[in-house]
Amino acid sequence: MRIKRIVFSIFIILIMVLAVLASLSDPLQKLPMLSNRPLPPLDELIPQGTRADTDVTLRILLGDGIEEISMERYVIGVVAAEMPATFELDALMAQAVAARTNALYNIYIKPKLNHPGADICTDYFCCAAYSNDEFLRDKWENAYVINITRVIDAVLSTDGEYISYEDEPILAVFHSSSAGKTETSGNVWLTDLPYLQSVDSPETEENVPDYISSVAIPGSVFSEKVKDVYPDAVFSGAEKSWIKDITHTESGRVKELVIGGVTIKGTQLRSMFDLRSTAVVFEWDQGNIVFTTTGYGHGVGMSQYGANVMAKGGIGYRDILSAYYTDTIIVGAES
Repeated sequence: MRIKRIVFSIFIILIMVLAVLASLSDPLQKLPMLSNRPLPPLDELIPQGTRADTDVTLRILLGDGIEEISMERYVIGVVAAEMPATFELDALMAQAVAARTNALYNIYIKPKLNHPGADICTDYFCCAAYSNDEFLRDKWENAYVINITRVIDAVLSTDGEYISYEDEPILAVFHSSSAGKTETSGNVWLTDLPYLQSVDSPETEENVPDYISSVAIPGSVFSEKVKDVYPDAVFSGAEKSWIKDITHTESGRVKELVIGGVTIKGTQLRSMFDLRSTAVVFEWDQGNIVFTTTGYGHGVGMSQYGANVMAKGGIGYRDILSAYYTDTIIVGAES
C-alpha cells in the first residue's frame, strides 16, 4: 500500500507540473529578462587605475568632429568593431596589440594625410573600424556585459604592448580570412614591407563562414563595367576569350590578367566587381561569368579567423602575432 501511495503522489505531482507548463504559452517569457535590468556604465566594467594605455591620448575623427580619447578606450572600440567578441581570448589579445600598434604607427611613424588634425579615424579603409559604447549596447543587447568584458580583458591583458620592427611600431594591418596563405604587401600596395610577407594561415572552410563563395555576373554587365574603367578594352569573339594571361602571386591570388586586351591588376579587378578577395577563379556559365573567391579581405598581415584557429589550438597571442608579422618582436609596456 505504501508503494502505491508513493506512486500516486508522484503521479499527482507530474499532473500539476504539466498543468502549470500548459498554462504558459512560453515558459521563458515568465522568467525575469536581463533586458529589463539597467546595464552598468562602461566605467564600472573597466578596472580603475593608471595603465600604459590610459597615459596615451589620441585624437580621433568621429563624424565631423575630433575628440580626444585614451588609447585604452580606442583599442577597446577597435577590437569590439573588428573581431567577434566570441573569438578565443588569445585571438582578441592579438587583435588588441595589432590595433594599438596601428594607432602608434599613425601617430608617430606615418600620420594620415586624409584627416589632418586627427591621429586616427573610424574608416576601416583608412585606419580601422571603431565602435563606441552606445553602438555596442544596441548591437549586443543582453550579451553586452559578457562581450564587452571579454574585450576589456583582452585589451588590459596586453596593456601597452605593440609590435616592433627595427625599434619602431609597424603597420599592423589585418584582414578577415586568407586562402591558405597571407599576401605580400607589395602585391597589394606600393610598398613591400619586410614584415608583411606571405606566410601560411590555418583557416579552412570548416571554421570560416562563407569561406568559399560565388557570384554570377552577366557577360554584358561584366564588359560594361570593365569599359567604364578601361575604355580601350575590346570585347569581341567568344566570351571565354575575353580573359587571358592570368598570373598569380606566391600566395595564389590573382596578380594580373588581361581583359579585353587590357592588363589589369587583381586588386583592381576585386575593386571593380566588389569581390571578397583576389583569391578568385573564373568560369563562364550560360553567358554569365562566375567569380568564386576564397577568404575575405586584402590578405595582408594577420588573418583574424586564422588567429582564432591558432588560439583554439593553444597558440598564445604573441606567437600568433610573430607568425603573421615576419621578424617582429612584441614590445611590452615596461620596455
